[in-house]
Amino acid sequence: MDDPLRNTAELDLLVRAPRAIVAGQEQAVAVGVKDGRIVTVAPLDADLSATQVIELAPDEVLLPGLVDTHVHVNEPGRTEWEGFASATRAAAAGGVTTIIDMPLNSIPSTVTLAALREKQEVARDQVSVDVGFWGGAVPDHLGDLEALHEAGVFGFKCFLADSGVEEFRHLEPEQFTEAMTETARIGALMIVHAEDSGALAASTPAAGVGYRDFLASRPTQAEDIAVQRVIDEARRTGGRAHILHLSAADALPALKAARAEGIDLSIETCPHYLSLCAEDIPDGATQFKCCPPIREHDNQDQLWAGLVDGDIDMIVTDHSPSTADLKHFETGDFGTAWGGIASVQLGLAAVWNEARGRGIPLTSVVSWMATAPADRVGLTHKGRIEIGADADLVVFAPEEEWDVDVAKLKHKNPVSAYADRHLTGKVRQTWLRGTLITDDGAPFGAFLQRGQS
Repeated sequence: MDDPLRNTAELDLLVRAPRAIVAGQEQAVAVGVKDGRIVTVAPLDADLSATQVIELAPDEVLLPGLVDTHVHVNEPGRTEWEGFASATRAAAAGGVTTIIDMPLNSIPSTVTLAALREKQEVARDQVSVDVGFWGGAVPDHLGDLEALHEAGVFGFKCFLADSGVEEFRHLEPEQFTEAMTETARIGALMIVHAEDSGALAASTPAAGVGYRDFLASRPTQAEDIAVQRVIDEARRTGGRAHILHLSAADALPALKAARAEGIDLSIETCPHYLSLCAEDIPDGATQFKCCPPIREHDNQDQLWAGLVDGDIDMIVTDHSPSTADLKHFETGDFGTAWGGIASVQLGLAAVWNEARGRGIPLTSVVSWMATAPADRVGLTHKGRIEIGADADLVVFAPEEEWDVDVAKLKHKNPVSAYADRHLTGKVRQTWLRGTLITDDGAPFGAFLQRGQS
């Protein structure tokens, strides 16, 4: 326990929590906040005072704010799909206090410095949580990577297969080699949608209402081949790489071996791969379409084992919303429907609901959804309850049961793979830098840059 008398003069906020996740353990603590930062973590009954004192109920646990490094906000250009106002309100409602916005599906994509500045100008004064930005690595703009890196983006996203939007083209193998060489040179993190275009082309294209047909069109081999390409380029360049939204557990042995070799490589998976199964998806239910796809229950078990064993580092949502019409509910055609799952508000509950059933503690969920993603992008003042960290705090009721009503979600469009799902675990309050986020309050989120502390 930290010194209870350290930096406690004139506290702005004091949170007394009989249960809190601190340093990887559940502890009883008093957390003191001054000027938006945690200045003391003391025993629960420490003699402390503050302008505002909050005492958690016995059924509540104090968590650090989650860090979601994989969110598609889609503004500007496709603001009808989501937007910074709705995405960050949804994030806060789900206990997420930091998001990193993906370079697509906005128009323009964040592949030039001018596009980054345009996106930031649009987002300004709209964000309810803290927001950082990824840059994009596309064939025509590899020469723009250094300028974006110097502007503070957290790294660069690329696709090894069709992205689904024509303005963000995927990298062919020789272009990926060039991009990895450049990101290694400037010290940037390359984050990769790892599906191989050749393996996808060799599969029967998805068409019609059959989920099994869609699943067959995105085989695990496509991920395996692409993951190996990332490993090979990271080894060759000595660069840093990250595998996005791993769905195929078959790739884990190669990834584990690469990391044992010393290759700087991290891996994420997503709530939908951990809580939804192919066997349960009805034909025509295109709300479940995403790429890579939701796979079978046995594969899900292996992903959970990978998390527990430390072979997968983190869980982030890949929040990828769209308007309802793009899901083609009228036809249920998996071949033509947009692929993406809106989940930034639901990720914590979905993951915890599944984890608790598997006997996995809340401390692990916090590590995977807050601390690990923060650390990978260098935000070591986020995702933890400790002295010096931002006072991003979440009041979570881990035993509260509820049903997902899509009409009440803060996402812009009422489309969700979790519709009507019965979940256990509910966010009751979210605090950003020591201030409670409320529905009627003005947004006060800030922009984040790589290297910021």
